[in-house]
Amino acid sequence: MEGTQTNRFSFVGSSKKRTGAMTHRRLGILDFSLLLFVSLASMLHCALADGKTLVLLDNLNIRDTHSIFFRSLADRGFDITFKTADDPSLSLIKYGQFLYDHLIIFSPSVEDFGGSINMETITSFIDGGGNVLVAASSEIGDPLRELGSECGIEFDEEKTAVIDHHNYDVSDPGEHTLIVADPENLLKAPTIVGKPTNKPVLFKGVGMVADPENPLVLDILTGSSTSYSYFPDRPISQYPHAVGKNTLLIAGLQARNNARVVFSGSLDFFSDAFFNSGVQKATPGSQWHERTGNMELAEALSRWVFKEAGVLRVGAVTHHPVGETSPPAAYTITDLVEYSVVIEMLSEGNWVPFDGDDIQLEFVRIDPFVRTYLKKNGGKYSVQFKLPDVYGVFQFKVDYNRLGYTHLYSSTQVSVRPLQHTQYERFIPSAYPYYASVFSMMAGLFVFSIVFLHMREKEKSD
Repeated sequence: MEGTQTNRFSFVGSSKKRTGAMTHRRLGILDFSLLLFVSLASMLHCALADGKTLVLLDNLNIRDTHSIFFRSLADRGFDITFKTADDPSLSLIKYGQFLYDHLIIFSPSVEDFGGSINMETITSFIDGGGNVLVAASSEIGDPLRELGSECGIEFDEEKTAVIDHHNYDVSDPGEHTLIVADPENLLKAPTIVGKPTNKPVLFKGVGMVADPENPLVLDILTGSSTSYSYFPDRPISQYPHAVGKNTLLIAGLQARNNARVVFSGSLDFFSDAFFNSGVQKATPGSQWHERTGNMELAEALSRWVFKEAGVLRVGAVTHHPVGETSPPAAYTITDLVEYSVVIEMLSEGNWVPFDGDDIQLEFVRIDPFVRTYLKKNGGKYSVQFKLPDVYGVFQFKVDYNRLGYTHLYSSTQVSVRPLQHTQYERFIPSAYPYYASVFSMMAGLFVFSIVFLHMREKEKSD
C-alpha cells in the first residue's frame, strides 16, 4: 500500500508539474502575443503620428475664418490639434520627445504662451527638426517678435502696417494698407512658391526686414519699390523700419538641420475672405481678377514648410574600378573608377528619382583633387574619372545645396595607395636621357681602361 501510495503521489506530483509547465507555456504564448500586439500598436501609433500639427490661435473663431486653409491641411493627411495660445495645458515636449511634428502659430497678439511653451521651447523644437508656420498682424506681440529675431527676421512695431500708395486694392478703406503684391515680387523658386501664376496676392499686415548677415533667410514675397512700413494714422516723422524692396511680406528660413520656418506678416493672408476675394489695383487701367493668388501661394508654402516638397535623400552609393563590380580594399593611383549614387525626392508621399543636372562629385583629400558633374543614368547618377597621382585617404563627396531643397550630403571614405614595385614600368620613356648617360659613362670607362692598360704595357716594354 505504501508503495502504491507513493507511486500515486508521485504520479499526482508529476501531473501537477505537467499542468504547471503547460500553464507557463500558455502564459508565455499570451505574453508574446501581448508583446506583439503592443509592438504593432506602437508602430501604428508612430505611423499615425506623422504629420501631427499643433495650431495655436488667438481665439477659436480663427478656425472658422481660415477654414479653407485648415481643410486643405486635413485633406492632405495632417492630424491637426487646435488650441488657444494661452491654454494652460499646452506642451510641445514630453519625456524628452516632441509631441508634434509641426507647429502653426496664428496668434499674433499673444503676450505669453500658456503651459510649458515659451521661446526656448519653440527654438528647441526648431533645433530638433520641427517646422513652424507663423502668421503675424499689426497687433503683433513680443513673443512673435522674439521668435522672428531668433530666426533672422525683425518685425516692425505694434500698430504699424505695410503701406503702398501705388499698389493698393480698390476696396481699401483709405489707409492704403490693403496691398496688392505682384507675382513678380515672389521668390523665383517653384519648389517654395508653386507654379508661376499671373494672379496678384492680397496682403494686409505688418512689415519685416531680414538680417543681412543671416544667409539662411529667404525673401519669399517682398513689397514693391513704393512700399514702406509705418503707422497708418500718423504723419511720417522718422525713417520707416522698412522701405521699398527691403520690405518683406513673407519670409522663410531653412536651418542647417533642414528645419523650416515661414513668417507671414499677415494673418489675413490665409483667411477665407482673402482666398475668395476679387482683386484689382486702384490705379486706372488695372486688370480685374476674380480671385487672388493667396490660396495657391498658401498651399505651396504649407507644402514646403511642412516638408511635403523639396525633400531629398541619398539612396545606395557604389564605387568600384571600371570593369569590376565591387570596391577594392584600397585603390591605386591613376585607377579609372566609377562612382554612382541614387538620389530620391519626396513627391505626393512617395520617393521618386530626383531629376537634376547640376549635381557635382568631389574627390577630396583636405582639398578637392577632382570635381566633376554627375550624369543621370536611369534612376541613379554616375561618373567615371581617373584618380589623381597622389596617394592618401580620400572621400567621395556629394554636397548638394540648392534653393528650396533640403541639404543633401553624402561622404564615402576610401584609401589610395602608390604603385607597388612590381607595377612600375621597366623603362620609363622620360628617363631615357639618364639611361643614355649611364651607358655612355660605362662605355667611356671601358675605353679609358683599355687605353690606360695599353699605355702601361707600352711603357714597360720600352
